Amino acid sequence: MSRKTRTSVGLVGLATAASLALAACGSSSGSDTASSTSSGGSAAAAGAGGSDKLAAALQKGGELTYWTWTPSAQAQVKAFEAAYPKVKVNLVNAGTGNDEYTKLQNAVKAGSGAPDVAQIEYFALPQFALSDSLLDLSGYGFSSLADRYGAGTFGSVSIGGKVYGLPQDSGPMALFYNKKVFAKDGVAVPKTWDEYVAAAKKIHAADPKAYITSDTGDAGMTTSLIWQAGGRPFRTDGTKVSVDLQDPGTKKWTAVWSQLIQGKLLSPTPGWTDDWYKQLGNGQIASLVTGAWMPGVLEGSVKAASGDWAVAPIPTYDGKPVTANNGGSAESVMKQSKTPDLAAAFLKWLNASPDSIKVFLANGGFPATKADLSSPEFVATKPAYFSGQAINEVLQGAANTVSAGWNYLPYQVYANSVFGDTVGKAYQGGGSLDDGLKAWQDAIVKYGKQQGFDVTAT
Repeated sequence: MSRKTRTSVGLVGLATAASLALAACGSSSGSDTASSTSSGGSAAAAGAGGSDKLAAALQKGGELTYWTWTPSAQAQVKAFEAAYPKVKVNLVNAGTGNDEYTKLQNAVKAGSGAPDVAQIEYFALPQFALSDSLLDLSGYGFSSLADRYGAGTFGSVSIGGKVYGLPQDSGPMALFYNKKVFAKDGVAVPKTWDEYVAAAKKIHAADPKAYITSDTGDAGMTTSLIWQAGGRPFRTDGTKVSVDLQDPGTKKWTAVWSQLIQGKLLSPTPGWTDDWYKQLGNGQIASLVTGAWMPGVLEGSVKAASGDWAVAPIPTYDGKPVTANNGGSAESVMKQSKTPDLAAAFLKWLNASPDSIKVFLANGGFPATKADLSSPEFVATKPAYFSGQAINEVLQGAANTVSAGWNYLPYQVYANSVFGDTVGKAYQGGGSLDDGLKAWQDAIVKYGKQQGFDVTAT
C-alpha cells in the first residue's frame, strides 16, 4: 500500500550495487527471464530440484519470522500452520511500508536482525535487490510461476533475470467515494478530472469541514497520478537513469492538482492517522483515489461507515478509461534467512497456493493472480460494506486499463524520503507544484550520482 514516506536514509551498499548494472531495475513491465543455475543446468532442471527442496523443508519443519502489515496475515499464517504443523511462523507487524523499510535497512547494515520473509512494495523492491539483500528464487523454480500473474506484477519482482519474490496483490486505482455525502450535496460521481475539481468545490462549499479527499503530500500518490496522466518521468537502463519531472504528463497532472491545493480544497489531515480514519467514517473526507486494496482497509478500519461507500472508475482527462497502479506488494526471502528453503516454501504457499489466496480474498485483498482476477466468483462478490455493489467489476476493469511503460527509480525509497522536503512545501504553503517537482528532481539526480548511477536530467 502507498504510504507517506518520511525516512531519511537510503539503503546501504547502493554505490557498490550500482556497478552490477542490473537490467530492468524498477520496471513495471519487465520481461520474465529465467536464470541459469550456477552449475550450468537449465532453469527447468533447477526448478525441479528446487521443488524437492521446498517439499523437504516443509516436511522437516522449523521456525520462521514473517514481517508484514497486510490485514489477512494472521488468518493466512493460521491456515499455513494448520496445513504444515511442523512449521512455526512468528508474525510481526514491523510497521507499514517505509517504517518497515527503515528497520530492514538497519538489519541489512548490521548484518543481522532481518526476518526470513518480508512484505515489500513493488516500488521499493529494486532498491533492496540492488543492495544484495534479497534471495534470488530462480533456483527454486519460481520463474516457472510467471504465467500465474500479470506481466506487470511479475515483472516487478523480476530484475536482471532473477526472481526476488512473488506478487501478493496489485493496486489498480479507482475512485472510492462516500455516496451518502455525494447525494447530500447533490454531487454527481465525476468521470473527468475537471468534474472532480468542480465536485471538490461543491462539497467544501456545502460544509467547510468537508473535503473531497485528503492529500498532504504523498510521493506514492503523486507518482501514480503522474503515471495515470501519461507522465513517464523516470527511465532506467541498468545503471543509466534519466529524470524528467516536467514532462507533458506530469504537467497535465499538476494543472489539475494545483487547483485543489491553491483552492484549499484538500483535507489537511495526514493519511493513515486516527483522525484520517475518523473523517473517512464521518464524511469529512468524501473520497479517495487509491489502489484496489482499499476495500479491506475501509472494512477493517472504518467500520462506522459501512453502507456509505461505493466504487467507481478513476476520473480521466478525456473520459476514456485509463488508470495506474498505486501500491501493491510482493513477499521476498531475505538473504539473512538461516532457513532459506523453508522460507521459500512458505512464500510459495503464501502467494501461489489457492488455499492462501482464498483467505487473502476473504479479508478484502485484491489478487495478483490472473485466475483469481477473472474468476466469476471474485467478480460477482458483493460486499455488504459497499451495500451489495459488485465492486470487483469496477476493480477488475481498472486492472485491465493500467497504462503501460512505467518505471520506478532503482532508489525510489530514498527519492520518496525527500519528497516532503521538496514537493511537500507546495502543500504546506500553497506554493507551486511544478517548482516543488523541480526541487525533487534536483535532489534525485544528486543522490543518484552520489550512489554511482549515471543520471541525467531532461
